[in-house]
Amino acid sequence: MIKTVKKLSSIQQIRFTGFLYLLVIICAGFAQGYVRGILVVPENPVETANNILKNKGLFQLGLTADLIAFLLDAVIAVFLYKIFKPFSNTLAILSSSFRLIAHPAIGSLNLLNHYMALKVLKTDNLFNSFNTEQIQQISFSFLEAHQYGYLIAGSFFGLHCVLFAILIYKSNVFPKVFGGLFLGAAASYLIESFGNFNVPGYEGYTALFVGIAAALGELGLTLYMVVIGTTKSYKNLKNLPL
Repeated sequence: MIKTVKKLSSIQQIRFTGFLYLLVIICAGFAQGYVRGILVVPENPVETANNILKNKGLFQLGLTADLIAFLLDAVIAVFLYKIFKPFSNTLAILSSSFRLIAHPAIGSLNLLNHYMALKVLKTDNLFNSFNTEQIQQISFSFLEAHQYGYLIAGSFFGLHCVLFAILIYKSNVFPKVFGGLFLGAAASYLIESFGNFNVPGYEGYTALFVGIAAALGELGLTLYMVVIGTTKSYKNLKNLPL
């Protein structure tokens, strides 16, 4: 029985998904790249604590930006499932599930560590049991825990990127070059996650690898979705029978 392709996503929905993705990149980049990037001083709890206390509003804004990004990512995961469901329901479910676990689940809970890094510095009762240097170290430990939580989330997001790349190849919704770029992004996230846990000391290199791969793959595809939407072959497919 011939059925028309009614389940394929419209260009407007793809562009809207791309717009949400762009907001996620902006919010996450602001929180991780700017806020924590300028306030957190590696291996220096004292200076980090002073930076946080002097810039409490900015530190809290970083948490808010991250939370907004994770909330939007939950919506994006659903939309991506709808876009790719007609081509492979199983892969689309798996891909979106890994994305939901990575940021809306693990990432959101991990924000507790970000919040507690400021909370302990502002809690007067702690000064009755710990001296200033000890409290600063506790705060820094929460920030380290947040970074490790980020790495755990990154492992799930890396697997999402692998499946997403396969879906791009299978569906032709987007140019296949983005499939290759997302495989590169997947490798960078997985190398950072597993590498930093098992072979510490190269965090700067793995972070740079992620930054370059994410810019090429994620930002590149996001701009393509917003400006162009989808490939010509996908547009034509909407008028063909299944």
